[in-house]
Amino acid sequence: MIEKKCIECENKGDIELCKSHCLHKELVEEARKEQPTDEMLADLADLFKIFGDSTRIKIIYSLFEREMCVCDIAELLGMTQSAISHQLRVLKNGRLVKFRKEGKTVYYSLDDEHVGKIFDCGLRHVKEMYY
Repeated sequence: MIEKKCIECENKGDIELCKSHCLHKELVEEARKEQPTDEMLADLADLFKIFGDSTRIKIIYSLFEREMCVCDIAELLGMTQSAISHQLRVLKNGRLVKFRKEGKTVYYSLDDEHVGKIFDCGLRHVKEMYY
């Protein structure tokens, strides 16, 4: 474990700041080695941007437990099939949903278990504010 040399802090509103400048080079180097590439972090930021739309969140929630066709999602959310289709395209391009065709009907579901875990983790975090 790396020993932290600076323990004196002052309170600046809600942020604790060190009173004196101190640098923990070993800690910084260790963190730098573990840091994902800039490209990976940009992709992660793009992923979270997709989650930043309430309609897309509603669609993901709708698909959390079951697959549904565009008609069903549109009815559930009280929106047009065109509006739902546009949002599904964004979700599909972000690899958050996938589809399968059965005759003339196209069913959508979450792309994989990671999407459900991300959504569930975020929802549980938000629910903490209410309980």
